[in-house]
Amino acid sequence: MYEKFAEVYDFIYNFKDYKAEVIKLKNLIEKYKKSEGNNLLDIACGTAEHLKYLKDDYTCVGVDVNENMLRIAKKKLPDITFIKTDMLDLNLNKKFDIIICLFSSIGYLRTYKNLKKAIQLFNDHLKKGGVIIVEPWFTRSVFKAGRPGMTTYENENIKIARLNDSKVEGNLSIMNMHYLIAKLGEEVEYFVEKHILGLFEIEKTLQIFEEVGLSTLFLEEGFMEERGLFIAQK
Repeated sequence: MYEKFAEVYDFIYNFKDYKAEVIKLKNLIEKYKKSEGNNLLDIACGTAEHLKYLKDDYTCVGVDVNENMLRIAKKKLPDITFIKTDMLDLNLNKKFDIIICLFSSIGYLRTYKNLKKAIQLFNDHLKKGGVIIVEPWFTRSVFKAGRPGMTTYENENIKIARLNDSKVEGNLSIMNMHYLIAKLGEEVEYFVEKHILGLFEIEKTLQIFEEVGLSTLFLEEGFMEERGLFIAQK
């Protein structure tokens, strides 16, 4: 996933107001963080759009599993440490005051077994008094299977159209995302990416956070509609 799409990722998500999201994020950190430090870990940081607005207030580290996304992130923010790793293999030998995992990246874990392993690793990297903020994917009751989706972007040098179909199998949402990309002076490129995300229920997720030793609450009003936020304290 994202191998071909990394270079146009920021274009297709141009609708996201990262700056406004970070303002809300900072308010939550100020409210819930009890540790004295300002070390922040962004798990599944992507192209570092959130970190762009966090770097002046926190000492940041970004991790992601995708090299192409990290290459773009490093180009944007050369002074920040970026590390290629999967959230299921997290082993940084460092503890943080703030850990964030945003834009529903946690859904790619797919199973509750993987979710518990990842949350345990998050906890292992968190200082006492620290806070974890996770933006989940949809629950099964909220996910609208079968509804077609379309996102477009254009400027004078590039035109992008993404259409997707979706279905549910068990506790998984499966989306085929079809991309058409037309660049100035080049032939139109077409490719498909399949995205499979776990439809984790709120109560079960809260239970997992509690089982690994984190005091956790769920906020219904998050950054994106019908996704919410998990706030966990150590």
